[in-house]
Order: sequence, then structure tokens, then C-alpha cells
Amino acid sequence: MRVRVPFGRRELVGVLIRALDESPVEPARLKSVLQILDREPVLSTSMLSLLQWAADYYHHPLGEVLKTALPSALRQGQGLAVKGLSVWSLTPAGTDVDLSQLNRAPLQRRILKALADTPTGLHGGQLAKISRGWAGAIRQLVAKGWVGVRESELSGGAISPAEPAPALTAAQNAAVDAIAASLNSFRAFLLHGVTGSGKTEVYLNVIARVLPQQRQALLLVPEIGLTPQLVARVRARFPISVAVLHSAISDKERLRAWLQARDAKAQIVLGTRSAVFTPMQSPGVIIVDEEHDTSYKQQEGFRYHARDIAVMRARRENIPIVLGSATPSLDSLRNATKGSYERLVLPDRTRTAALPAVHLLDLRRLALNNGLSPPLLEHIGKRLHRGEQSLLFLNRRGYAPIYMCHDCGWLAPCARCDGKLTFHKHRQRLRCHHCGADIVVPETCPDCNGVNLHALGEGTERIESVLVSLFPQARVVRIDRDSTRRKGALEEKLSQVDVGDADILVGTQMLSKGHDFPNVTLVGVLNADQGLYSADFRASEQLFQQIMQVSGRAGRGHKPGEVWVQTYHPDHQLFTALRCHDYDAFAQNALDERREAGYPPFAHFALLRAESPKTDAALTFVQFAHQLACSCSLNGVDVMDPLPSPMERRAGRYRAQLLLQATRRRPLHDFLNNWLPRLEAARASKRVRWSLDVDPMDMY
Repeated sequence: MRVRVPFGRRELVGVLIRALDESPVEPARLKSVLQILDREPVLSTSMLSLLQWAADYYHHPLGEVLKTALPSALRQGQGLAVKGLSVWSLTPAGTDVDLSQLNRAPLQRRILKALADTPTGLHGGQLAKISRGWAGAIRQLVAKGWVGVRESELSGGAISPAEPAPALTAAQNAAVDAIAASLNSFRAFLLHGVTGSGKTEVYLNVIARVLPQQRQALLLVPEIGLTPQLVARVRARFPISVAVLHSAISDKERLRAWLQARDAKAQIVLGTRSAVFTPMQSPGVIIVDEEHDTSYKQQEGFRYHARDIAVMRARRENIPIVLGSATPSLDSLRNATKGSYERLVLPDRTRTAALPAVHLLDLRRLALNNGLSPPLLEHIGKRLHRGEQSLLFLNRRGYAPIYMCHDCGWLAPCARCDGKLTFHKHRQRLRCHHCGADIVVPETCPDCNGVNLHALGEGTERIESVLVSLFPQARVVRIDRDSTRRKGALEEKLSQVDVGDADILVGTQMLSKGHDFPNVTLVGVLNADQGLYSADFRASEQLFQQIMQVSGRAGRGHKPGEVWVQTYHPDHQLFTALRCHDYDAFAQNALDERREAGYPPFAHFALLRAESPKTDAALTFVQFAHQLACSCSLNGVDVMDPLPSPMERRAGRYRAQLLLQATRRRPLHDFLNNWLPRLEAARASKRVRWSLDVDPMDMY
């Protein structure tokens, strides 16, 4: 239960997890609880047990773990109740308004038209898609008596009649039957289906088997960008309340969805990473879509992996879990090989769609036009002529990654990082993609006062600009974090693609997975070699997954698709496997390399990170931590040498790290239980900011 307590001069909300007859703290130092906020448990026994396990496994304070599991409104002390959504609709007077009299108030006109098209009314989230300035316009329309407002029932969204389910393939049926046979027991399934093989249909059919048992389904997706399309499919199939949780919704909406799930008013819970902690009264199945995606790993604070938490939650709830991907993580493939997971394979695309043909463009023999090769431009032109769509993938936003003086060689540096500033032409700014530093583009070189300043390299903004100039008749849509910052912008752009108002899409990894664009017949992969040069041992795995995922956007309809990959290394084994869509061959080779090197999944890592604004403080601390570790009983744990981080200075802080490695989990955690309390008690630990990352995904 939550309680309000005095904390210095402040009052904070804490969580009471058990009561003791005696306290180790002296009675004179104890303070009374100011207020008990809940009269019933806010977290169930099973959920509290899972959170305690997570705190122990990741060696993180239980309080911060509990904080992650509670919506912001509850952390701030709000009650366990929330009002319904405010819904605006036309009044009788509003239905008779002549829209031409609002020519000087275009936003009011657009809102009135939208309300006329939706007799049941629109809530704030829907009005925000029309314009960010909707609130002022709606107040004026209410004042005129043309629009009224009411409070709706708590609901996960509009409920419409269920649409019929399409016929399943033999492989899909086999997968659904295997999962459904385990609905009342724990079993982990790895659903490995090629792009376009209908993994989502398997999810929906499994959910359809769960719902009649009056049980709930939890469906996780890695990114907000995948949520709208999937929510639409789920709500079209099931005429029930769906609770949606992700970071783009308001605190009020999040609390509403959380309470719906907890009270079983929502039978389906759909969300991103933190939704794994959503309470459910009667869980029946957990599904993790794109299980390989690194977005499931929290990189700050409580560094949990939502996929792994989901597996443990399913085990504790004694229900099945489905991990779906076209490119499963090597960790999950290893678990399938060992028999810990059951692997279900969807080898073919549904309907008549075939996998796209993959071609490699050897950049050693081709001249580039701002990052685009002549053959790729030629094929884009052919698609435009045929009325088909093309998608260009470049995982680098901005106009150019380097801004340089050609007179003296100066490269625009970040003043707070060991990195370079990215040029954003539209805003005429130089921005650091590591710390967010943002400055005006200089007119002269700071070193030599020269004016011969140029942008080098390509980002999505530059590719968009080049395509607009080369194909002036084409409608070019760019989808990256910069172009979709405004709430509802991503949905608007995806809608443009769906209705055919876009000819060429340019985007980052936001476009690489989950989206179904039937008219996209060409995918171009630019700068495909980026992951080959990384020091991270997972880089090649992530590169292959990324390219294979984005390749899967081509040819998903009735028209055949093609993929053109620009590379300086066409003979690399990664691209050889990619041409054949042979993920198993790539994965087996990568697993063999990991086994030889003693890397995960054949070993288990824990990474101690430290940072400080002082030059040598972080490195000095990890050196101390290394000495302390060596004085402990290692017992099967290898302690690597302390080192500066690959990017030593970031956001004005100097960073260092210490890697711990073991072939088995138990000895590693036994060592951490012994070492960490001693490290926390040491005076040196108070001089820097430090953290421990168990099973790190990012070694950077």
C-alpha cells in the first residue's frame, strides 16, 4: 500500500510492503506515517513477488523498481480512481453551421467538420491529431454553443463489431494449436516467422483462445511507432476494451489504462517496455512482438530487460509466453537449441506474396550522388512510373553527420562529448545526438575564420532533399525522430503512406519493422556497412536484423518486391546470408564466434559504469572497484581490467567501466551479492555517479 511520509522538509509517497513488530532504527529517530493512501493493496502478491525478484536479479533498489511499476499519478499520491474522458460533440446548433462563415478560423472549421463526421464525438487525443492548438479552438466553439462536452465511460477505445479472421496457413494453424495446448501452464515459445508470414495473426488467434476463459492477454511491442497499427488491428478483431500503455499518452490516460487492466475491465493490454509491469487480475498469455529488439532493454536507472521480465512473469503466473520475431535474438535461439524454448517456424509469407529479391550494389565501382547510387535512382524512377512506392532506409537522422572547414580541416565538435555535431539544415543548427547540445551553425570557421564550410556525409534530411530535387513530381515523406516529434505526427505520416499520398519514404529504424505497406515494392538500404565497423560484439547481429527487417517491408502485397543494398563489402558473409534470406546460417556462424570468444549467450556479463565531471574520478573509482573485486571470492567470475568507456566524455561527464564475466549466472550473482554492499559502503562510491548493468545490451 502507498503511504505519505515526512522526508526532511518534504512529504513523499512510499510503498509499505510489510509490517514489523520491531525496528532496527532507534525509536527516537522514527517518524510517523502522515497518511495511508490505500485501503487495499495497490500491487498484488504475485506482482510484488515479481518486482522483488527483479530487484534481486538486477541488483537494484526495490523502491526504484516499485516506482517503475507504478503510473506517475500513483507515485505522486493520486487516488485509485480517475474520471472518464472528456468527449466533445456537435450540438443541434452546431449541425446547422455554415462552414464557409469560418474561413477566417480554419482550425475551428476543421474541428467542426471532424465532429460532423464523428457523431459519437472526439476526445482530446483524437483532436490533437487535427492540431496541437485544438484546446483553444474547442473552447471558442463551446462558447458559441456549437459544441458540447460530456464525460465518457472508462474505456480503452471505441468498440466496433469484430471483423472476421482470415484463414490461417497450415504453419500458422500448427503454431496456434501448439500455444493453445499450453494455455494453463508455463511454456515459452519462440515464434520464428519470416517478414510477412503472419505472426500477428498467430497472436490474435491465440488471444481469441484466451478470452473465452475470462482471462487477459498482455501484448508487448518495442516502440511507440508500432502501437497505432497494432491497436487498430486488435480493436477491429475484438469488440472489447483494450488498455494501451506507452510513454506518449498522458498520466491520466496511463492511470486509466492501468486501472482497467488491474480490475479486468480491459481483457487485452497492449504496450511498450514498461507495460510488462501492468497488473492483471487473470493473466492468460503474454506475447512479446519483435522480441529481439534492443528497445526492450531499459538503458537508464533500473536497467531491466522487458522480454526477460516477461518470461519470468509468465513462469510465475504459470501461463505461456510467445516471443515473436523474423530475426530472433541469438540469446533466444540458444534457448531454443537447449530446449528451454519451443521453436515454432513460419517459413513462408501469407497469401501469394513472395520474399523480395535482394541485390547488392558494389559501391567500389559506383559513383554516388549524395549517398545514392545511379542503379538505385533508376529503380526508384521505375517505381514512380508504375505508381508503386519506394522506401529508403538510413539509420542516421539530420542532414549530415559532419560539418567541416575545408580550409583548415576543423570538424564541428561537441563541447560536452567526444563526438561531432550533426548538421540539421532545415533548422540551421548543429546538434549532438549523444547529449542533445544544440548550437547555431557558425558563419565562419572558429579556428581559421574561413568561410569554406561544408556538410559531409548523409542523413535522412539530406536524402529527402536530394530526392525532392531529383524527382520533383514525387511525394517524399521522411519518418524519423525529428519529423515525428509532434504528437500524432507519426500516425499522420503512416496514414499518408497507407492511402497512397506518398511515393518515396525515407526513414530510420522507425520504418524497419512491423509496418505493412502493400504498395512498397522497392527497399533501398543506404550505408549498410555502418555496423561492420563497431567495437560492440552485438553490432553484426543488430545490423543483420535491421536490414532483414526493413527488407521485409518490400513486396508484402500482390506485387513482387526488390531490395537494393549499397555496400563496400559485397563479399562479406553477412551480405551473402542476407541475399538468401538465410537468417539461420548467419545466426549459426555468429553463435560459433560467440562460443569461441566466450561471449553471451555462452557467458553472462555485468557492467559497472561510473561517471564524473572530474577528469580522472570515474576511472579511479572503477580501479578501486577492481581491487575490491579481486579481494573477494571470485569463484568462477572473471574481472576484466578497468577502462575508460568507448566514448569517454559524454554530456560533460567522464566515464569509465569495469566488465564482470561468468559462464554461469549463479556464481556471478553470488559474487555481486558479496561485492556490491562493500562497494556501496566505501567512501570512494560517494565521489562519482555509478551503476550496475546486469546483462548489458549496450557496451558503449
